[in-house]
Amino acid sequence: MKKYVEISTEYITLGQFLKLADVIDTGGMAKWFLSEHTIHVNDELENRRGRKLIHGDTVVIEKFGTFGVKSSIHS
Repeated sequence: MKKYVEISTEYITLGQFLKLADVIDTGGMAKWFLSEHTIHVNDELENRRGRKLIHGDTVVIEKFGTFGVKSSIHS
């Protein structure tokens, strides 16, 4: 089941997204987390914490689940 993370901007970086999705506790953990876990954004392997995520993107984090990005400015 896909969980949605709502953002209030046009985009969010993957590092910020991980924190907002409660996958990591602090933004400083993003680099470590990305080096230790498999993450796919829209079916493509991703390891850049600065990757911009926009409304409609799907993020699959192994052992954590599937997340969708939902922007409130597109509601």
